[in-house]
Parts: sequence; structure tokens; C-alpha cells
Amino acid sequence: MSDPQQVNNYDGPVFNDAVSSSQFAWNNETVTQNQQLNGPVAPGYEALATLVGELLRQLPAAGLADREREDAVVAAQDVLTEITGPRDPEPGRLRRALNGLRGALAPVATGIAAGTAVGAQEWAQEAIRSLSGLV
Repeated sequence: MSDPQQVNNYDGPVFNDAVSSSQFAWNNETVTQNQQLNGPVAPGYEALATLVGELLRQLPAAGLADREREDAVVAAQDVLTEITGPRDPEPGRLRRALNGLRGALAPVATGIAAGTAVGAQEWAQEAIRSLSGLV
């Protein structure tokens, strides 16, 4: 006779390793998540942390579609994670995170993103210029 098989039915995500500083949503039609990373900022990156924090604060008013806003939030959080982590920021990782954030803002800055709020194009252009000038 064969041994019975064990079947696990999970109603949410299953993690088989340590997870920290992550946010998850499932079975939602729409979701807005925010996360504050209040760790110490690596020396020399204070202005970047302030700018990215301000971008995150202003992002909901830009009128982006959910997908574009989520992309921008994830990219901004990647930047903050890199400059507030326990180790010195790794230049390549930070550069990629900043490129992701600039890329997420580019459709707004160029006027391609539909449904953006009045003034969002100028806001995104200034944000991209400021991000480029800091690193």
C-alpha cells in the first residue's frame, strides 16, 4: 500500500526563507501601498533621500495609472533601500535603481502617459533633472 500524500492548501503567499521590508497584496482589485524606510541614510546621499521621499509624497497627485504609479513607487523604494541599507550603497545597484525611477517617470515627462494631472509633465521633467544632478 502506498503512503498517503500530504497536501497543503494556502490562502496566501508562502515564504520558505526570511523576508523583510516587503509588501504584498493579493485578491485585490486595486491596492495602494506605502512604506517608510527610516533607516540612516548613507553619508553623502541625504539630498537624494530627501528628493526621493518628496517624489513618493507627490506621486499620487500626478494622476498616473495604477501600473505606472506602482512602477515608480517600486523604483523609488529601490533607491531608498540602497541608500539606507546596512552597507554602503553599491554604485551599480544604485545606478540601476535610479535609471528605473527615471524610466518610470519618463512617460509622464514626455507627455506619453495618458490621464496625468495638469502640471505633471513639468513635475516629472524637473524630478528627472534633479535625480540626474544628484548622482
